[in-house]
Amino acid sequence: MLRCIIKKILQHSYVGEQGTSKGLLSAFPTALLGEHRAAVGHRSKSSLPEVRERTLIAVKPDGVHRRLVGQIIQRFEQRGFKLVGLKMLQVSEDLLSQHYIELRTKPFYPRLQQYMTSGPVVVMVWEGHKVVQTSRVMVGHTNPAEASAGTVRGDFSFHVSRNVVHASDSLEGAQREIQLWFKGRELLNWDCCDQSNTCDV
Repeated sequence: MLRCIIKKILQHSYVGEQGTSKGLLSAFPTALLGEHRAAVGHRSKSSLPEVRERTLIAVKPDGVHRRLVGQIIQRFEQRGFKLVGLKMLQVSEDLLSQHYIELRTKPFYPRLQQYMTSGPVVVMVWEGHKVVQTSRVMVGHTNPAEASAGTVRGDFSFHVSRNVVHASDSLEGAQREIQLWFKGRELLNWDCCDQSNTCDV
């Protein structure tokens, strides 16, 4: 909390009357301010890439049909991640084949294709610190029978063929999937009002 207060003071140190700003700054020990400036400089070099990490989450047709979209979004919002892209669409077979490029030769792919095109999908991009890894934990094991209670699949899924949601499995996979599902202008760069608190790492 103290760091947040100091940060706000430093940001506004030359706004308005300079005398007032200097007076506010003088209330803090010089060593403490120096420590804070050093920490800010360190974070800007090492932590921002992790804070800006993005992943793709898709609510599959069974999740949409069962009206689970709101509850799934709420979990990611409550976790502190930032929504930067969201849309609902009927997936084409071409897009699906590109998304599941590694599964196209599997014997179960025709059933997967039929399932994923059976209704609309809600696809979104979330941004935050280690969001790929954390999202995988939040979503749970692919097989709902092995998914822990408290995860999306552990709470909502019945069978591995109807596991409600997809989550990117790696940074590289997330980048590929985001480019596949979203055009550049469909993703927004914006600052949350609580970003300095939730992303101060």
